[in-house]
Amino acid sequence: MNSRERLLTALDGKCPDRLPVTTHHILDYYLSTYMNGKDTQDFFRIMGLDPIYWINDFRYTKVQEENWRIEEEKLQGYAYQTSRFYIHTPQKTLSMVMQSNQYTSWVSEYLIKDKKDIEILAKYMPSPYAEIETVNNAAEMHKDCLIRGHVPCFDIFGQPGCWQDLACIYGIENLIMETYDDPEWVEEALQLLLNRKLEYVNTLEACKYDILELGGGDASTTVISPAIFDEFVAPYDEKIVKAVQKQGIRVVYHTCGGMMPILENIAGMGVNAMETFTPSNMGGDTDLAEAKRRIGDKVCMIGGFDQVNFFRNCTPDETRKKVRECFEAAGSNGGFILSPSDHFFDADPKLIKAFAEEAANCIY
Repeated sequence: MNSRERLLTALDGKCPDRLPVTTHHILDYYLSTYMNGKDTQDFFRIMGLDPIYWINDFRYTKVQEENWRIEEEKLQGYAYQTSRFYIHTPQKTLSMVMQSNQYTSWVSEYLIKDKKDIEILAKYMPSPYAEIETVNNAAEMHKDCLIRGHVPCFDIFGQPGCWQDLACIYGIENLIMETYDDPEWVEEALQLLLNRKLEYVNTLEACKYDILELGGGDASTTVISPAIFDEFVAPYDEKIVKAVQKQGIRVVYHTCGGMMPILENIAGMGVNAMETFTPSNMGGDTDLAEAKRRIGDKVCMIGGFDQVNFFRNCTPDETRKKVRECFEAAGSNGGFILSPSDHFFDADPKLIKAFAEEAANCIY
């Protein structure tokens, strides 16, 4: 099997020739700091991992762009790189502030400051359409790679899932409170974001994505209760799952954080795969063997590896031992892709190589 065949076999819940091993998004920081600026595909080749080619390409019409004009203003005097973004519409200008360091970016001032501003979104927020030719050309050029993208996020900064997207523009604490104080408003806002995402998905016909990402960490039980998940997350994201699969594309649901109380809830949305199965000593709650027992026959499991403690400050033998532990816990009968539990910033290249080499020795 080549890497793409191996990954697709696991995603379909079957046994490939060996344990597939890959990683979640590779950050520019890591490539510049540890890889002398090499690109993502060089990283996969050098480390011996099964490669993924990430691509997200979509456009707006000229009319949409005129009614939804984004402007960036760089701000001075802050400890971090700081920008205010303006979204100009014919009716009102909305704004938000983003900050970043060498590792990541975050929102320091949310876009929605008045709940009535969702009326502006309802009237002017554009729905992107997929650039199918660009994605398909990438698939043709990278035949050994899994072609992966995500459901479009809110402009400037957002996440694929409806709940997570709304949290990025309103604030997760605010959003949780509104589920009690004004649940009708939350539902209205989620529906707006859902409609935008579904309109994009409807443009994906004949697009050669292998898999699209949905979800987000604010949908994990580290952040919200299972009851909130069932009422405000699953009903919206499930519609996206079904729409994407109707286009012949698989869906992976990303939940970095607590997952164990809602394993069956996520699997019940009909997703093809789930990630990240973060261990408890990294802020998650995953027992890989227990998760495999409960949902391993329903979805492919991606993740489960502790990159904080086994990509740094340990020996290659300790990394290899952890790989074996993950395989023994979740590898039986296939449907498992070994991967770090989300991003990593600093990691010893020789430990990543040990990770990949040992996984390649895990034969079914």
